[in-house]
Amino acid sequence: MRKIRILTYLFLCILFSIPFIGAQYTRIISLAYSHYNDSLPPVPAEITPDSLVLPPDSLLLQTDSLAIALDSVPTDSVPKKKDMLDAIVDYKANDSIVLTAGNMGYLYGNAEVTYTNIKLTGERISVNMDSSLVHATYGLDSVGKEFGYPIFSDRGTDYESKSMRYNFKTQKGHIIDVRSAQGEGYVIGKEAKKNEDNSFFMLGGKYTTCDDHEHPHFYLALTKAKVKPKKNVVTGPAYLVIEGLPLPIGLPFGFFPFSDKYSSGVIMPSYGDDMDRGFNLRDGGYYFAINDNIDLALTGEIFTKGSWGLNARSTYRKRYKYSGSFDGGYLVTKTGEKGVDYAVAKDLRINWTHTQDPKANQFRTLSASVNFSTSSYERNNLGMSYTPQGTQNIKSSSVNFTQRIPNSPWSLSGSVNVSQRSQDSSISLTLPNLTFTMSRIAPFKRKDAAGDERWYEKIQLSYSGEFRNSINTKEDLLLKSNFQKDWNNGMRHSVPISATFSAFNYLNITPSINYNERWYTSKIRKEWDPERNAMVAVDTAYSFNRVYDFSTALSFQTKMYGFFVPVFSKSTTIRHVFTPSITLSYAPDFSSPRWGFYETEHYLDQYGQPRTVKYSPYEQGMFGTAPGSAQGLISFDFDNNLEMKVASESDSTGYKKISLIDNLRFGFSHNMMADSIKWSNINASMRLKFSKSFTINLNAVFDTYMYEADERNPNRGIRVDKLRISHGKGFGRLMSTGYSISPSINQDTFKKLFGKGEDKDKSDKDGETSDGDASSGEGEGTGRRSAFEDKKDDNTYDEDGYVKNQIMWNLGLNFSMNLGYGDFDAVKKEYKYRLTKTFGFNGSIQPTKNWSFNFNSSYDFDAKKIAYMSCNLTRNLHCWSISASFNPVGQYKSYYVTLRASSSMLQDLKQEWRGRTTSYDPNWD
Repeated sequence: MRKIRILTYLFLCILFSIPFIGAQYTRIISLAYSHYNDSLPPVPAEITPDSLVLPPDSLLLQTDSLAIALDSVPTDSVPKKKDMLDAIVDYKANDSIVLTAGNMGYLYGNAEVTYTNIKLTGERISVNMDSSLVHATYGLDSVGKEFGYPIFSDRGTDYESKSMRYNFKTQKGHIIDVRSAQGEGYVIGKEAKKNEDNSFFMLGGKYTTCDDHEHPHFYLALTKAKVKPKKNVVTGPAYLVIEGLPLPIGLPFGFFPFSDKYSSGVIMPSYGDDMDRGFNLRDGGYYFAINDNIDLALTGEIFTKGSWGLNARSTYRKRYKYSGSFDGGYLVTKTGEKGVDYAVAKDLRINWTHTQDPKANQFRTLSASVNFSTSSYERNNLGMSYTPQGTQNIKSSSVNFTQRIPNSPWSLSGSVNVSQRSQDSSISLTLPNLTFTMSRIAPFKRKDAAGDERWYEKIQLSYSGEFRNSINTKEDLLLKSNFQKDWNNGMRHSVPISATFSAFNYLNITPSINYNERWYTSKIRKEWDPERNAMVAVDTAYSFNRVYDFSTALSFQTKMYGFFVPVFSKSTTIRHVFTPSITLSYAPDFSSPRWGFYETEHYLDQYGQPRTVKYSPYEQGMFGTAPGSAQGLISFDFDNNLEMKVASESDSTGYKKISLIDNLRFGFSHNMMADSIKWSNINASMRLKFSKSFTINLNAVFDTYMYEADERNPNRGIRVDKLRISHGKGFGRLMSTGYSISPSINQDTFKKLFGKGEDKDKSDKDGETSDGDASSGEGEGTGRRSAFEDKKDDNTYDEDGYVKNQIMWNLGLNFSMNLGYGDFDAVKKEYKYRLTKTFGFNGSIQPTKNWSFNFNSSYDFDAKKIAYMSCNLTRNLHCWSISASFNPVGQYKSYYVTLRASSSMLQDLKQEWRGRTTSYDPNWD
């Protein structure tokens, strides 16, 4: 044990010494190369223009006495010198170019040398034509500021430095203070040696994702490293430096891969602690870059107390075709102690979204929005248990498919729908729901019409057929259900036929006939149960059954206009559009024995009195049954629209329309063939349109009849055939009403409403645009921002030098109220009212460009307190970010804070703080 402690102490000593040893090593290397002078030597003074002129050759002036034939001796006995380079070297400079007798070239002023696919630019460049050596460095302006740093480009990789020596023949070089972008990060080195394969060795380097190269907020100090451009960086001992302070966190070596395309790789897990399930590793796995259209991430989680989970995430996209994402998870949660309260829960979750591009196929569409999970998945998933998504009670999913037949009125659509309620784990599944429709056609209309339109040509008809198969059950019983006994299915056909005729130029007359038919595969026989005092099902017969009904109607409709000029404004006109409608309709009594859709049951009640009741064996079918009584209805509908026209200079017509009441509707009916309760309830609705995006809808139902207490149950009221208006209680009593509103405002709302600040904002934006254009023009021609330049200040300033900051915010409210009948008051013989309200609010604020805060909350009116609230706070720290998510109130109080690097490549460089919770101690901090 003592040896283990000694080895542990020795390992920790070496680990924490790496940063300080590395820093000292880097300092020694820097001093060793401090004598290095990278400036260009000046042009020799002895080089003058006339020194390049050779004196006349005395041998050429003499006459050769020994005349030899010209072709007997070679003209030059010395072999010609072979070229050092196998390609042309192009060079240019803006200022001047000096060539010397020593085969040296000096280029000044934005110089550039190009050899094959290699290019070197800089303010000052010297070239040795004999040795293929080139040397580039920067220049100094009149105030001593450096400019024109050398940039070396080879095979798509750029290196920027202060001094560079390069051999075109060997393709090797020596670089001082190099800076190069690799992937999402930057490699900075004090000294580097470039190799023939375009890689380079580096001493005293830094690797960072911060674009402030001179003073990065954080970096990994690399004592030595090898860089393969666009591939990887392999380092020796390295340590982390934050804000110039070396941290006692060292690495004996490092490997940083790069890729300019999708690549597969390992996803590092995060760790945590949960009181019920123990320590854990979460969200670790492998990422598969399958191709440019689809990817896949397989992750998992494991807990020390036996719980585990798997997750698969994928996104796919094909341009101009479709796009979507898939997220599936499976959890096995083990809690409690064995033999005491041990429990195992298995949960499944499937999220799938699919969208088809409108240009892909104009006749066929497929869309999906699936949010399916078992009722306990959100509670057992640590990442969702305290989020708004994890606390929702109702979830719905749907998959829809539509096929339209070209040049035809026919279309086919199919869907799968799932509705879940987490509170009691109930599920409602419809699989499938098929609809076959034919749009409205005029079968008697002539193709080549001549003369006036005949009356029968106005006859139109359409068809709609629907097949539906559904089940309502619990989650654990869904896969155990019997298709014939537990599933409810059926098919419905509907054929409406109508025509519209005009009379007296102001009256529209519309006769219509509607036919409906239902197909069922079962019917239920019922008998009277004296114990339950109700009809109960005793037998189910499985066979093919048809249930049909039909009705006819005749409708009259017209429009009346009224205009009113108010006294307070002669230029204002109010218009009232009144649209009355009267409809006569008839449907026979399908409960008659001749139709065969109803059966009669005779029984003795609890008092020994003979009773007779009619019921339909198909009333619990998917689409119901035929009406059980004759109907001869007179329906009345009254629509109202109220608009005001006022003078307006902003409108080109000189007038502006304002909607006072977009629609006000009243409707009721009278059944002439009913024995009692002939009048229906009065339905009222109103729509107020304040703007294009703000509309309020109000609905109400008024009860026209009175009530008496039930003899069997005094707490329940029975409607009696007594009109309220006949007993002095008005036309009707408010039976139910509802109202919902979801307004939202932001920093621009009041500007749009009152028109203030628009010109100022516009002028500010124009000014900023012009400034931006001017600034962009300064860098024109450079093509890139130098890595040695100071970080650009993106802030805008006012006249006093303060930073101009626009606060971005928005606030949203959602409120709904429903008023309806509650308990019955036997004394007053009226139902009491019951009021239900829901209220929620959400919002966000961005006080600066780096700070943001958003929240979402709901209020419980019964408990008179905030039921739920989630908040998120984010701070952008340039190359780092810190975020906090917390639930300050409610049952699920928690928090989650994370500090991580902004680069996606360094997502595993993070620190997390999470609030621990447990079922044994929900208030744990």
